Amino acid sequence: MVASEALLSTFDVNTIPVEALMFHAGYLTIDSVGQIPGRLTLTLKYPNLEVQASLNNCLLHSLTGSLSVPESHQDRLYDLLKTQDFAGLKNLFHAFYASIANDWYRKNELSGYEGYYVSIFYSYFAALGLHIQLEDPTNFGCIDMTVLFHGQVFLLEFKVVKGRSHGGALKQIKERNYAQKYQHRGEPIHLIGVEFSKTTRNIVRFEVETMQVL
Repeated sequence: MVASEALLSTFDVNTIPVEALMFHAGYLTIDSVGQIPGRLTLTLKYPNLEVQASLNNCLLHSLTGSLSVPESHQDRLYDLLKTQDFAGLKNLFHAFYASIANDWYRKNELSGYEGYYVSIFYSYFAALGLHIQLEDPTNFGCIDMTVLFHGQVFLLEFKVVKGRSHGGALKQIKERNYAQKYQHRGEPIHLIGVEFSKTTRNIVRFEVETMQVL
């Protein structure tokens, strides 16, 4: 994240930007300083993995309406990614979304948006300190989420459907050839299409195809 020196100097609690609030609260620190005519630009980052994990656990608390985020789930996620156990990965997230109380959905409208489901996915991965990029740009569009981990590339596309699932998430990854951006790495690339239902409030399709190293 890049911010100006003036932005981070804002202290008005009624109008303070999110990045300034996170900076003053210690969730972000200055990574590097650049200068253009008339002002400084500051590149921000997490101070360390502990702070990154803490922040994303807080986000999960807010997104799920629960103060309990099982660390065992996060440990399990790490192991499943390391061993490329995609059936286990699907079951893990299916169980987690199923644990979100119905009363939480009744009090807000977040579940109607694709970004809600993606944010939960992201926060779980980010709490592990993994290399993640959201809206990863390519010449044919943006990959919803890219994860580089343990000599593997994971490309994830998310869709929210009202009725039946038709496999549009994985289809988009393949049709737009998102994998081409990472083929130079010489690592296995996993194409993962995840679709959520507004009706069941859970995963209704989880498809994976792996492209092996040539």
